[in-house]
Order: sequence, then structure tokens, then C-alpha cells
Amino acid sequence: MNKILDNGYYDFILSNSLIPSYALSENITKLNNEHSLLHLAQTNMQACDLGLHPYENFPSVYTLASSICTENPNTASLSYQSVLNYMGLGVVIGIIDTGIDYGHPAFQNHDGTTRILSIWDQTDQTGKPPAGFDFGSEYTKNHINTALKSSLPLTIVPVTDTSGHGTAIASIVAGSRDKEHSFTGVVPQSKLAVVKLKEAKDNLKQIYFIPERSLCYQESDIMLGIRYLLNIAAQLNRPLILCIALGSSQGGHDGRSPLSSYLDQLVRQPRMGAVIAAGNEGASKRHYYCYSHIPPYCSSFDIKIGEDDRMFTMEIWPFPTGRITLELYSPDCEFVSSLYTTVNTCQKFSLLRGQSSVWINNIILEGSTGDQVIVVRFNNPLPGIWHCQVKSEGNEPFSFHCWLPSVNLISPDTYFYHSDSTTTITSPGDAHVPLTVAAYNQFDNMILYESGRGFSRFGEILPDVAAPGYKIPCALPGNRYGTLSGTGAAAAIAAGAEAMIMEWGFIRGNHTTITGVMANRMIIRSANRDNAWFYPNDIWGYGQIDMLHLFDQISAFS
Repeated sequence: MNKILDNGYYDFILSNSLIPSYALSENITKLNNEHSLLHLAQTNMQACDLGLHPYENFPSVYTLASSICTENPNTASLSYQSVLNYMGLGVVIGIIDTGIDYGHPAFQNHDGTTRILSIWDQTDQTGKPPAGFDFGSEYTKNHINTALKSSLPLTIVPVTDTSGHGTAIASIVAGSRDKEHSFTGVVPQSKLAVVKLKEAKDNLKQIYFIPERSLCYQESDIMLGIRYLLNIAAQLNRPLILCIALGSSQGGHDGRSPLSSYLDQLVRQPRMGAVIAAGNEGASKRHYYCYSHIPPYCSSFDIKIGEDDRMFTMEIWPFPTGRITLELYSPDCEFVSSLYTTVNTCQKFSLLRGQSSVWINNIILEGSTGDQVIVVRFNNPLPGIWHCQVKSEGNEPFSFHCWLPSVNLISPDTYFYHSDSTTTITSPGDAHVPLTVAAYNQFDNMILYESGRGFSRFGEILPDVAAPGYKIPCALPGNRYGTLSGTGAAAAIAAGAEAMIMEWGFIRGNHTTITGVMANRMIIRSANRDNAWFYPNDIWGYGQIDMLHLFDQISAFS
């Protein structure tokens, strides 16, 4: 079996400069010019492999950023689209998600041919991989058109979307007009290139104590998907807009992850844009923040653990000046204390009552940031209130952020008491220069309760803007239509706006060297700002995306 698919191998993200010179090429998968995957065989995999190997080498896991509803959509909510003269002509929309129902009319031209340039299905090993890759199957436009003419299309192109999330996102950005259902995507003349992600490896889920059936994807596969989409756009010499409707609550929320750094580099290049969902953690009570400035420099907080959450991970990130230790008290008052910080450590604590176990990695130098991080992993925790006490190791003031996993990785019954809704934007929405999009209800003009809040851990302005994200009309598998809610839906609308700018700039020749950063700034400048708010802020960023104002400004430029 290919090592990138084999659960007997860990996939480690390493800087290319750190790849051992003696490493065999079959053990290396290139991600980009900065990072590669090292596939390392490991027998008797165990929790303390995190500690034996650095935390930053394990890819983060990502979850979906929107929820589907099958009710009939209210298409009037997006009726403003029809007054614009930019339809995404000549622009490629890159979707990295759960797949696509390529047979849906939303992805076909008037003559029944496909508007999809290609699909890379990472889950299908029966076909030929894309050039430069050694797993998955690539299906080109010709394959898809042949399948569409067949009575058994899945025998030719066996790509499906059992979740429906990828189909919904793609249709919001680029769905074809359907008069019968009064439906259209934002840029219905654009082309699509699609990556269907494989699920995260079981060994990665085991490291992060993620339940086996939880749907999540790994950072490295998203990065490979981006590399594939870049190749497609480069072959055609067309602008590419990436729409990433996925998010992770792992990491320092500071834009330094390999995926965030990759996107930062890309959107500075001509004809390359990336639009990212801010995540839906604003109301989940999964973030806690504290500043301890009074002797004896310690802080306490409580976690309510629900009965259904048998395994999960918590991360604590102090600011660089702090150096902290952690003590835990279970609901029946058993005590757990971490050692002083070390470079790589892993401690397992088996509680006397029940079958609860806790693993603590108190890491003084996390590789991507140089900061301290405490990773706490719970297995079969006793339900109830767990008390946590953080102390300064240097007897000085300190502050820290603490995050629990995102979306479906834990139930709503596990949360922080006295939680803080700020700093809940998920990665890679914490990247510095891509467009990070919050979501609001376009019917009442209120931010969605669950929309992720800024800023970043170090105070960078996030989100950039907000877009409509409540019950957005979308296509669903099986030739159906429904709605999508969440920041993923808002990101899809914003991706359409960015595609229009690329059409204006590159395709129509008004600014042929336009970059994603420039497009982002145009969207930010034209955003609608309510006089009741001070901008930028951690909820709306620089305001609500305003396509009509944007293209009034563009008309003035042209």
C-alpha cells in the first residue's frame, strides 16, 4: 500500500531543509517549496509517540465549516447577484472539500457538458493519480463528459459526495443558472477544479484522541490539494481562487501553521486568491483566556465534560513571556500535576477511580512558533466538572489561551465555564493575508451567533469581512437544492466576489498583475460599515462585503 494511505506510517510535516539526506524518495511526499511529508513506519503506535516525535510534525485535523439543510431555499436572499456584469469568465474556482456531485445540473453548461475542469479524488485508488502525485484518481473534463452521456456514469467517474458539503460550497460559488429552481451561483461562468479529500488517517486520530467515526481531514492532504489546483490553473494560464470551507482549532491561532504559511505565500502572487471560512466556534464555549498579574501568579478554570465525550484533546498556549505548569482535579478530586517544561515530554496519569487516563505534553519549544504549549489528552474522563490550575514557573505575570476541539470532534456538552468567544477563528483563517470571512444573517443583518470571532492570538485583525451565511441557496447531491449555513457558505460568496475581481483584472486586461492581496484590499475598502460600530473589530472585521459598491468602484477604475 502507498505509505501516504498506510496506517502503519505516520505522516510528519517537515521543513525541506530538515529532510534527512539519506531518506528514500519513497518515504517523502513533497507538499510545496517549504515543506514535505516524511512517512515513518511505527510499530506498536501509542499516545506518547506525541512526545517521542515533536508536536509540530503531526498534521492538524480540520472539520467542515457549514451545515446543510434540505428545505427549499429562499432565492430572494441573493437576488442582487443578477445586476452584476461579472460572472467569473475565465477564472478557475478551486474547491478542496468532501467531493462533488458532478452530475448535478448546477455544474453543467446549457448543452449538458460539464463545467468541471478536473477532479482529484484522494479516496479512490482505482484510477490514475494526477501527474506528480502517487495516490488517488484524477478525472478530467473528458472523463466527466463521457460519464454524463452514460447510463452508468459512476462506472466511468466514481466520484461521489456523501456529505454534500463540497457540492454545496461549489454551487454557491459557481453553480449554473437554473430558472426552474430560481438558482444561480455567484460566478456561473467560471470553471471548477475539485479535490475530494480523503479522511484523516486513523493513526492521526489516535494521536489526537479523536473518536474513530468523527469526520475530519488532515492538514497535509489539504496542502497537496492546493498544489494540485495550482498545477491545473498554471496549465491553463488562468486565475485561481481557492475556497477553503474547513477549519481547525488546533495550534496557536497565530497564522504560523504550515497550511496558513503556504496560503500567505500564494496570495501574494499574481492571479492567485484564497478565501477562508472564519469557522463556527464563536458560540461553542470552547475557548478560555486569562491574564494573571497578581501574586502568587496562578489561575484556575473549569471544564464541564459531557458523558458522550470519551476522548478529546485540550491545548493551552501561554504568551511568550510566560512559562507555566498545569494541575488537574477530577470531579471526584483526584489530582494530576505536570512536570516542569521540557523540549519533548509525555506523561500518562491513570486515575485510581473509574478508568480515566490523562496524557500531558508540556512542551517548552513548539517548533513552528517557539512558544510553550501544553497538550492535554483525555481518555474515558469522568463526566462532570474538571478543575484546572495554571501556575507561573518563573513567579511572574502571565496570560494564556486555551482551546478545545472544533465542531463535531466533541459534543456541545463539553465546554469551559466562563468561556471567551473572542480568538475563536479557526486555522487557516488565522493566516495573515488571505481573505478570512465571518458570516451574518442577511435577513436581519445580525452576525451569526456561531461565527468565529477575532482577533488572532497576537492581535492581528481578523476576520477581514463578513458575508451572508444563513440559509444560502445551494445544490445538493441527487439533483436537489437546499440551503447551507455557516462561515463556509459566507466564504463561498466571498470567493465569488474575488473571482469577479480576477475577471476584471486579468481576463479583461484592467490589471493583469493583480494578486490575491490586492483583491482582498479592494473587497475591504468597499465593505459596508455601520456607523454603530468601530472598524475594524473582532466580529465584522472591516465590515460587510458589498458587491454593488465594489463594482461601482471597479467601474470607476476601468
